Amino acid sequence: MKLLRKSAFVLIVVAATSAAQAQGTPPATPPAAMHHGQPDGIPAESGQSAFGAIQEIVAALQSDPRTDWSKVDIDALRQHLIDMDEVTLRADVRKEPVEGGLRIEVTGTGRTLAAIQRMVPEHAHEILGTNRWTVQAATVPNGVVLTVTAADPSATQRIRALGFMGIMVQGSHHRMHHLAMAKGDMVHHR
Repeated sequence: MKLLRKSAFVLIVVAATSAAQAQGTPPATPPAAMHHGQPDGIPAESGQSAFGAIQEIVAALQSDPRTDWSKVDIDALRQHLIDMDEVTLRADVRKEPVEGGLRIEVTGTGRTLAAIQRMVPEHAHEILGTNRWTVQAATVPNGVVLTVTAADPSATQRIRALGFMGIMVQGSHHRMHHLAMAKGDMVHHR
């Protein structure tokens, strides 16, 4: 129903704009009820990214009649999103150019250290071969050393420019990974 209302609204705005342009008048301003692309002033964003990610996954699970609710574990997804936050915002990162790429020391303490040691090696495994890169992760007492290189010299500058987080966001597995984790098809190591 929401999609039909949005589609109808878009068609009305497009038709009004076309008619106004044909008459040489400026197009009408969309109704005040339109807010950030949503009808009726309903915000499109949840206000917090982890909340929004969980909301999106829960909606997907609820709309799938094949969901096995006995396996669903939204708390595991929440813990993973906390790890993502720790690694993204609190990890200390030191980069060093190496032949063909970059060596990155990712370190931290407490909850951040645990998140680094869970996420970085797992992600290194996921992106191994992406862009024909060689990716290695070695766990050290205070974090992980991530080394990313490419045989093609033209890829070296891209690897160095991307740095730690640019490398961490490589691949298209993230959303499916989150869905699999919430469905209980993937274990999150706490």
